[in-house]
Amino acid sequence: MTSAVIGTGTAVNVLTVLLGSGLGLLVGHRLPERVRTAVTTALGLVTLLIAADAALDVFAPALVEATGRGAPTLVVLGSLAVGAILGAWARLEDRVEALGGWLQQRLSRAGARSSSDDDAARRRFIEGFVISSLVFCVGPLTIVGSLNEGLGNGPDQLLLKSVLDGFASLAFAASFGIGVMASALSVGVIQGSLTLLGVAIGSLLPEAHLLAVTATGGLILVGVALRLLDVKRIPVADLLPALLVAPVLTQLAVVVA
Repeated sequence: MTSAVIGTGTAVNVLTVLLGSGLGLLVGHRLPERVRTAVTTALGLVTLLIAADAALDVFAPALVEATGRGAPTLVVLGSLAVGAILGAWARLEDRVEALGGWLQQRLSRAGARSSSDDDAARRRFIEGFVISSLVFCVGPLTIVGSLNEGLGNGPDQLLLKSVLDGFASLAFAASFGIGVMASALSVGVIQGSLTLLGVAIGSLLPEAHLLAVTATGGLILVGVALRLLDVKRIPVADLLPALLVAPVLTQLAVVVA
């Protein structure tokens, strides 16, 4: 599908998130709390599987050969450490949650509710927006698929991701509500930006650097999975700068090697 217009993959992905979350909103209120909790747990386990698959790129031959044995693990560790410092300093988690709160005020229906109901609705919206945005935007298919489409290799990977996100958004919306639908904005902005980045850099990004980014993104997704499984509420958004740090540290490792 290399002849498709650049941006097609992201446009389809936004549409599937909107459609999936819309269906989730229609059926969500008909599902008992126990069922919605079970669905969220299942999504957490699937996210953990996807995260593990991406994180295993740290052992990819191309990355090991470029940086030397043992270096890829240090690159990912350093990326997460530096990224966490930058993200915490910039208060990215707080800013993402603030964006979710702002969107909730604009998108939620006006109605006569008590202040406690309003606060619960706001927290549910923000949690749905944050978690679904991270799940849809941090995975390896987001990074690789968006860059590949920008490089002119077609939207095939993003179309596959669109199908997966459509089903995931249906389940998320049944559990978290309309906040999941708002995450379509995150998908459009982040994937669109990565696609434009792919157009700009052409084929300049080496395979080893891309593998380091996907491995780092896989570990960030582990944090998302732990939140979905209600194991620990990790401020995952604070880790996102690690995705920018990873190729820089990979280049340093290549030079040293």
